[in-house]
Amino acid sequence: MIGLMSGYKPIPYQMADEKKKKNQTNTTIMASNSSYLVFSGTATRYLAEKICQKLDCPLGNLVITKFADGEFSVSYEESIRGKDVFLVQSTFPSSDNLMELLLMIDAAKRASARSINAVVPYFGWARQDRKDKPRVSIGAKLVADMLSVAGITRLITLDLHADQEQGFFDCPVDHLYASSVMMPYLESLNLGNLVIAAPDMGASKRANTYAKYFNCPLVLCNKTRTRPNEVGSIVIIGNVKDADVVIVDDMVDTAGTITKAADVMLEHGARSVRAIASHCVMSGPASERVEKSALIEIAFTDSIPYDTEKGTSKVKQITIAGLLAETIRRVVNNESISNQYLI
Repeated sequence: MIGLMSGYKPIPYQMADEKKKKNQTNTTIMASNSSYLVFSGTATRYLAEKICQKLDCPLGNLVITKFADGEFSVSYEESIRGKDVFLVQSTFPSSDNLMELLLMIDAAKRASARSINAVVPYFGWARQDRKDKPRVSIGAKLVADMLSVAGITRLITLDLHADQEQGFFDCPVDHLYASSVMMPYLESLNLGNLVIAAPDMGASKRANTYAKYFNCPLVLCNKTRTRPNEVGSIVIIGNVKDADVVIVDDMVDTAGTITKAADVMLEHGARSVRAIASHCVMSGPASERVEKSALIEIAFTDSIPYDTEKGTSKVKQITIAGLLAETIRRVVNNESISNQYLI
C-alpha cells in the first residue's frame, strides 16, 4: 500500500488546498502580465509607443515587409497564441494603411490569437455613411464589413463621423470621444466670453454638447458648397460680437470651411477665433489656409500625425494615448469604460 511506503508523509488536505490556491494566484498574476499584447502598423507607431508607455508594456514585435511592386506582408515575430492582441492603426490616406491593418488582423487570426481588437483612432472612409445621391457607394459600411470578415472581435475608435456608424459592425464597438481631452484643454485657456460655434449643420450636435457643458451660447454657420471641398458662402446664425469663439468639428480636411467661418466671425466682431477638431486630416492647401486665416490656433488630437515644421505653427496636438491606454486596460480587465466620458 502507498501509505506503508518508506518516507511517505500524507499531505493534510488544508495544506494541499492552500498550496493549490497559491499556485492559482501565481498563475493569475503571470497571466495578467502577459495576457495581452499591443502591436502597431507603420503609420501609427508614434501613438502606439505612447500607449505602451502608459500601459508600462513593450510594443509587440511586428515586421512589415514591402516588395518592389507595392505589395507588403505582415509577420508577428513572437507568439500570440491565446493572447488578446490590440492592433493600433489609423486608416487615414493612403489606402495602404487600411490594407496593412487588414493583413495584421488576418495574420493574428491565423496565429490563433484569442481576441483581435482593432484600435483605430481615426476611422477613414467614414464620411461615406449613406446614399446622399443615386448610384454611390457607402464606403463606411464596406470598410466595416472588410474589418469584420478579416476577423476583428472588437473595435476601439474615436469620434466617428456619425455615431450611427457603430451599427455597421457586428462586434462590440468602444466609441470614444475627443471631448475627454479637449474640454480640459479649453478650460485651461480661461476664455472670458466663450461662444461655441458649429462650422456647418452637420457639426451642430457635437457643438451643442460643448455649449451645454460650458453653459455658453451656441452659434451656427449655414454653409453652401459649389462642389466637394469648395465652400460657396457662409452665413452666421447668432451673435459673436466681442466673443471668444471656439469652432468645434470632428475633422479638418482642406480647412476651407473652418477658415472661412473664422474670417466671417471676425468680420462680425468676434474678439478671437479658435478651433478644435478630433482628426487632423489637413490635406492639400489646409496648412496654408490655416496660416493665413483669422484663427489664433487649431487644436487636434494626435489620431493622425502632423508635422508643424512642414505645416503651420497654429496647429496644436493633444495626445489621446492616455485615453486609449486606459480603455485597453479596462477591456483586458472586463471593466466599464463609461466613466471615461466627460459628456
